[in-house]
Amino acid sequence: MHVEERTIPLAGTPLTARIYVAGAGDPVLYFHGAGGHAWTGLHDRLAERFTLHAPMHPGWDDMRDLDQFDTVADLVLYYVDMLDALGVERAALVGHSVGGMVAAEVAALRPDRVSRVALIAPWGLWRDDEPVADIWSQSPAQLAALLWHDPDGPAASAHAPVMEPEALLKAYLAGAAAAHFTWPIPDRGLRRRLHRITAPVALIWGRGDRVVPPSYAADFAERLPDSRTVLVDQAGHNVHIEQPDAVADAVIDHLSAGALTESGR
Repeated sequence: MHVEERTIPLAGTPLTARIYVAGAGDPVLYFHGAGGHAWTGLHDRLAERFTLHAPMHPGWDDMRDLDQFDTVADLVLYYVDMLDALGVERAALVGHSVGGMVAAEVAALRPDRVSRVALIAPWGLWRDDEPVADIWSQSPAQLAALLWHDPDGPAASAHAPVMEPEALLKAYLAGAAAAHFTWPIPDRGLRRRLHRITAPVALIWGRGDRVVPPSYAADFAERLPDSRTVLVDQAGHNVHIEQPDAVADAVIDHLSAGALTESGR
């Protein structure tokens, strides 16, 4: 599949958006998690049905960009500016982990720009009895045990960290950028804004998620006006990588239902 990398200046800001684009059809934005952008099988499946825009979060490859962001609201405005630059009036949003939090914030603060939402193990809420894991305090082995249902399985092995200087620097930048928006706890008041999301939401979780326990799905659902929950077996926090077909089927079914409704079919 052909994937085009685009860099788009955002009017009125010193920022340039970096976006990977593939496919054709209704627009979908995919927001990556704390580890940074990686094109996966889920991206391929989405691009078979939609025009997929997969932006790199600002700061994940150049920490100087973070000087322009004091709050999550600044990040929401960044993505609204990106939609304007792309000429996209409304889009469906898909986000994993930290990207799920971003997708939820965009949908809550600018519901007029969002058609449907799929949140894959999103951050953004907090429970004292089951806290979201502190991914920054873990050794590589401990982090793998948190991220994967099977840390020794083929999915985890294929995505094991590369211990080369350039890759380590990239991982450091990603972790530092994620911390800018979520550390020490990933709670920036999203629970007070979830009711503002008017788009239908699919909540997708791995049953074995040790970063954001599946119990958080009920917390999200309780606050969302229109949502459904999909729990995926044999999967941890990186559910979209361990069980790509199950996640892709759930996301595409959810987003396609919106396309059918809007077309009047």
